[in-house]
Amino acid sequence: MNAKTSAAVEISLSCPICGEKLITMADQVNCEKCSHAFPVDGGIPQLFWQNDWAADKPDVTRTMQAFYEKTPFPNYDDFDSAEALRLKARRGVFAKLLDEQIRHGSSILEVGCGTGQMSNFLGMTWGRTVVGADGCLHSLQLAEKFRRENEIKSTRFLQMNLFRPVFPPESFDFVVCNGVLHHTSDPYLGFQSIGKLVKRGGFILIGLYNKYSRLATDFRRWMFRVSGDRMQFLDSQIRGRAANQGRKDAWFLDQYTNPHESKHTFGEVQGWFRGNGFEFMNQYSESAGREFRPGRKAVRAARSGNDI
Repeated sequence: MNAKTSAAVEISLSCPICGEKLITMADQVNCEKCSHAFPVDGGIPQLFWQNDWAADKPDVTRTMQAFYEKTPFPNYDDFDSAEALRLKARRGVFAKLLDEQIRHGSSILEVGCGTGQMSNFLGMTWGRTVVGADGCLHSLQLAEKFRRENEIKSTRFLQMNLFRPVFPPESFDFVVCNGVLHHTSDPYLGFQSIGKLVKRGGFILIGLYNKYSRLATDFRRWMFRVSGDRMQFLDSQIRGRAANQGRKDAWFLDQYTNPHESKHTFGEVQGWFRGNGFEFMNQYSESAGREFRPGRKAVRAARSGNDI
């Protein structure tokens, strides 16, 4: 039996505890095998289950949940309609390229969707099935509120631990995980976990902090610390006039006060792809001086570049 939240979105779910099939009821989701009942609140299935790692393995999951419950990122302060979100997203080249190049009829999973702006934007295009998953319930409530108010029927949201995914293997044509894995205790294990959800012939897109391009952020973080946060003008996002104060505050907290982050190189991440049966397609990094320009093919094979 499949879980449903609207006529436009239908996707199978599996139990994060035992891996067996889940059945969605009006106010809860039940496991056929272990009989565990997960609540559904405001249309959001709460399927998060904690890691069962060894006691000596570090785990920042709860710490990161608490951080984003308090400071959801990004917020919706600048958007009062789906059209406003669409215009903003299409001004950003990355979101525009994804929207144009993801095949019609694709099933898409955004892991670590936050407040769901990308998931809601991608769900505005007819013929797609989009699922946004995150560990932070507050962020998901903001995402679901916007989805409902703007009648975005091809998108749904649920709460999930990416280390304990709630989908059978090979469930999605396209998996997006941008800016998330570097906030976990084990980014490579997280990649392996979500990589199993990609269908054969499908795509996975991940975004990680680059070891070298992140040095400028580290320097600004140090300057803010020694100045008592009085030098925030050093950050172009905060200095700019495009965003309101709420979005600037959310950006500052996410970039400069985050309790955990890791940094990575292309060589390392390309090894992740090779080691898990993926063919490398394309890359983008400030450290390499390459930008996602209009017309660039995000899902077409390109040179792997250097290991930085």
